[in-house]
Order: sequence, then C-alpha cells, then structure tokens
Amino acid sequence: MITFGKFRHLQQCSTSEGVMVVLAIDHRANLVSELQKQRAITDTDVVAFKTTILDELSPFATAVLTDPDYGFPGIAAGAVPGNVGILAPLEVTDYNPHPSQRKPTLIPNWDVEKIKMNGCSGAKLLIYFHPEADDAAEKTTLVEHIAEQCQRYQVPLFLEPILYSLDTDKPLHNAERLDLAVATAHHFSRHGADILKLEFPVDVKHELDEIVWRKALEQLSSACKVPWTLLSAGVAFDIFLRQTELACQAGACGVIAGRAIWGEAVALEGAARQVFLHTTGQERMKALYDVCMRYAVSWEQKITPPELSADWY
Repeated sequence: MITFGKFRHLQQCSTSEGVMVVLAIDHRANLVSELQKQRAITDTDVVAFKTTILDELSPFATAVLTDPDYGFPGIAAGAVPGNVGILAPLEVTDYNPHPSQRKPTLIPNWDVEKIKMNGCSGAKLLIYFHPEADDAAEKTTLVEHIAEQCQRYQVPLFLEPILYSLDTDKPLHNAERLDLAVATAHHFSRHGADILKLEFPVDVKHELDEIVWRKALEQLSSACKVPWTLLSAGVAFDIFLRQTELACQAGACGVIAGRAIWGEAVALEGAARQVFLHTTGQERMKALYDVCMRYAVSWEQKITPPELSADWY
C-alpha cells in the first residue's frame, strides 16, 4: 500500500484518470554539447533554451522532468503552470564511456530532501543496468538507498534503468534486449521503484513486425509490478507516437518524453525555434496526450491507495 504523501504526489503528476504525459527536459551535458555545435554558449543560453521549451510545451503536460541547474530557473520565472507537477533528477549523466563503465554519480549538493523542499512531486534516478554485470548488486543497493530516502520524504521514485550489452563490441540483439528488459523490470519492481521509466523493449530498426512489438510489450508490462511509463530515447516522433499507442494498450500509464518532441529545436535559433515549439512542438504534445488518454492504464491499477483512519497521522 502506498503512503498518503506519495499518493498525492503521483496525483500531481497525472490526470484525474491516472494518466501521465510528462515532458522531459533534464538533459545537461549532452544538450550543452549539441547547442555548442551551433555557436559558443553560456549557462544563460542553456537556461533560456529550457525556459522556452517549458513555456511553450509544459501547459500540455501533466508534469515536467527538469534539472535544478538549467531547468528550475525557468520554473522560477513562471514558465510552468502551477497545476503541472515537477520531477527532478538525482544523477549526473556522462555519455562518454561505454554504458558498462557509466557509474552512478549523484548531483553534488542535491538530494531527495532538497527535491521535496523545493516543491517537486517526484525524484528521478537513471542507472545503466545489466542483471549479470559485476556491479548489479551495488547498483541495486544504491536504488534501495534512494528509495529509503524517498520513503522518508514521501517522494515517489521514478527509476530509469537503461540496458546495455556486456560485450563492448556488440549491441544488444532483440531477443537479448527483451529478456533483459523483462528481468530488469521485475527486479526493480521489488527494490523500491514507485514508477518505472522504461525503454521500448524492441529495437524497431531491426524488427519491423508490430506483432512482435505487441508481444514484447505484453511481457514487459506483465513483469512490471509497479506502474510504468515509456521513454522516447530520441526516436523520431512518428515512431514514438506509435510506440506510445502500443505501450499504453499493453499497460503503460503514459510517457516521459523529451527529444522526440523538441529535439529539432536544438539546431534552431531565435524566432525559428519559437515558431517550431509553438506549432510542431505543441502539436506533438497534444497528439501524445490524446493517445495516452485513449489507451493508457491508470497508475492506480497497480498501486493500492492509502486507507486512513481518523487519527492516521
């Protein structure tokens, strides 16, 4: 049974039907690198980029996932409506080494307590995970530790386990990818995650049969003992929209999506960026919202709401 505090925070991140359409803009080092390909930039430029995205797109989301460094200044400036939930990341991301070498590093001077104190509705933790890796137990212990903090401060933990191949010279093939996705979802359903943020379990570049997609999603959803959302992983929007429809039909409670929605804005400047977000960006958010509202399963179907007596506190 979920605690009252977490229950209320999850309600703040979703529609009244329990559906989540979360806008993700917590990208940092990789986003800065992409923006720098256009011209030399400052921290102020990165804040301005994120503020524009939040201002244009957050009114069409149930919540936003953004970071304290570049994202929160936009929230402070009024870019996110008060009825939209806020999720914040805990980790520092480093995309340079092979995923097997990407060790979890937490943002300095930032933790679950500060996430709670600053009005957020949830904490997000990304880890690179393989159940058979030497550090699998260590990473599981970290997740459990963060989950304990989230329990203490009544903040839901949104866990994002990213899969990888143990062979640094070979990517995951689809059969292995599905096996790992199912095993990982089942594993972290029992180790403190309140919501799982999951990749599509099929590499659609190498598997075009949607019947295979559906079966994989059904296996993944069955393995999830907690609610789960689909992440976009930067795929083209038309593909992600179809993935969203199938994932929600299989049991997802919605999406947490970023680059598939606003990715092209990185290469644009000034008015062109604003126009893109105001037209294409908003159209994409509306399309995702409509699909999720039509097909997604309420997160409450996998979470028992709290039962409070008169003196429960």
